Amino acid sequence: MLKSLFSGVTGLQSHQIAMDVESNNIANVNTIGFKYSRANFSDLLAQTNQIATAPQGSLGGKNAVQIGLGTSVNSITRIHSQGSIQNTDKNTDVAIQGDGYFIVSPDGGSTYKYSRSGDFKFDAAGNFVDNNGFIVQGWVRDKVTGLVDSTAPISNITIPPGLTTPANASSEVVVKANLSASTTITQYKPTYETDTAGAFVNTNGYPVAAEDMGVMFNASGTAFALTSAAAGPGVGGDGIFISTDGGVNYAEFRYTSNSADVTTTGTGAGGAATSPLQSDGFTPSNNRNVYYFNTTEDLRAAVANWTSTNALNPGRSAGSTVNYNPQGKLLISNSAGASDLSINVAGITDVNTVKNETFTSNFLTLAGNITAGSATAKQSQAVNAATHSASIDVYDSLGSKHTLKVDFRKATSNSTSGTTWNYTVTVPKPADIGGVAPYQNILNPAGAITFDSTGALAGYNIPAIDFTGNNGSKPNQSINLNFGTINGFDGITSFDNPSATSGISQDGYPGGDLEGIRIDASGTLIGSFSNGRSFGLAQISMAKFSNNEGLTSDGGNVYLQSANSGDPIIGTAATAGRGYMQASALEGSNVDLSKSLTNLIIIQRGYQANAKTITTSDTLLETLLGIKR
Repeated sequence: MLKSLFSGVTGLQSHQIAMDVESNNIANVNTIGFKYSRANFSDLLAQTNQIATAPQGSLGGKNAVQIGLGTSVNSITRIHSQGSIQNTDKNTDVAIQGDGYFIVSPDGGSTYKYSRSGDFKFDAAGNFVDNNGFIVQGWVRDKVTGLVDSTAPISNITIPPGLTTPANASSEVVVKANLSASTTITQYKPTYETDTAGAFVNTNGYPVAAEDMGVMFNASGTAFALTSAAAGPGVGGDGIFISTDGGVNYAEFRYTSNSADVTTTGTGAGGAATSPLQSDGFTPSNNRNVYYFNTTEDLRAAVANWTSTNALNPGRSAGSTVNYNPQGKLLISNSAGASDLSINVAGITDVNTVKNETFTSNFLTLAGNITAGSATAKQSQAVNAATHSASIDVYDSLGSKHTLKVDFRKATSNSTSGTTWNYTVTVPKPADIGGVAPYQNILNPAGAITFDSTGALAGYNIPAIDFTGNNGSKPNQSINLNFGTINGFDGITSFDNPSATSGISQDGYPGGDLEGIRIDASGTLIGSFSNGRSFGLAQISMAKFSNNEGLTSDGGNVYLQSANSGDPIIGTAATAGRGYMQASALEGSNVDLSKSLTNLIIIQRGYQANAKTITTSDTLLETLLGIKR
């Protein structure tokens, strides 16, 4: 009789515990990162009145006769299922989607606690803390390497208030572009003008080399596309005829791709060739000469030599001069006191067909009379070179900005060595990049790049660019120009497409102040600075356990490691089975309120039923006592 009373008592006690557990679940229905618990009942040891017996002959076996002694709560299981993710407006809130726990420390990293609540903030000292004031653990950016090393031991995440980043001097410029291989271009510049001494200079007056006429273009951007001739009597090639006296005295100017085929008979001021002349074997009485030219300067010097007085060419003007103007046009002028000059221009014919009409038409405007002393000169159309430019701001050690400009100019093109473009590098004065005085701010040419028949980068020579800002910054700053991989298409290419820069970047930046922090899916705290740069300042660590249910609650939304949880396996988010982090979000409680309320009904009914067993047993006892009365 008494056993039923005590069984009822154990039932009441167990259901009271279950009620306590479920009440706690409901109380924490809105607690961030809370994981609900479940009370697990088990029966108590039963009293055995009769043991079980095995079958004996024709008599069957009998089961044991046992009377249970009630129930108890032998365990309370915490269910670590995923809670719902709730988006917030706070950028330091972090939710974990998947397995794993944040690591926080109440004593500067000596001991650890673990949490699913990512309601973090920065305190006055820059510590990244939770609502308990525990400092979040992870890895911080190394000041020397500038990297966050997630293989190092974890420590307090602290980002000092008013953090600044020093200037970083540029060390590399990466250029991705296409330099057009088309015979029709839209980006071009005139061939270089000549100075008063007859030397080739650019618009800054900086001396430059003459250019291969075979890769030049007319005023509309159409390639001359000259076919070459080897020097020698009667050998053809694209070019023009020029005569000065109605066709009796004339010369042929023929293009050769081999500069060695051009001979000189003298030099003028500045060492410029004045007579790239080769006779074609005709007798002087014919008054005919053949001039082979390869570069823009060869053609200018040849025309200048032939139109002036010469023992083999009587009747020409001793006062004539030939130069290029700033528009790239070939000019023929006649000084006072000289003879009048009459010029005729025609194309070289092959079977009564003018060869290379584009080249010929470019020089037809030279034809006409030039009176001695006339202020009017005859000029050709512009002779242009295919060009392309790209510029980017680079930074010195002080964070000062300097515009570095790279000018590309087509130099040569043939089936043997491929296509070559020269390039010039310029920075604003007073900066110095090793140019020839007084143009220390210009490297001209800085180098050359070559392309193969597929348009891939075949090779390049890049001199060391030592940049000195001359503004108090560190001198001889080395800047590397990265044009891509040899035989690859990841940098500069040369396709039959318009010249264009698809990307240009550099690795320098000025100093800046921290303006804001955001957190990515790997738990990295990325700082945004006033200089437009963003860096990983720290990374939140995560712990994973073999048995999450073995963790013990320590209040304040944190857990402690226990003997049955296993040791924490620490690493980064989204690796080795750890979940990823979601910023500006929090993980809600995983309590299912409808389920909890249903459990309340079940617990209540169980409690009532156990109470009924006690009252019923009490009635039986009263009946028993009534027998004596």
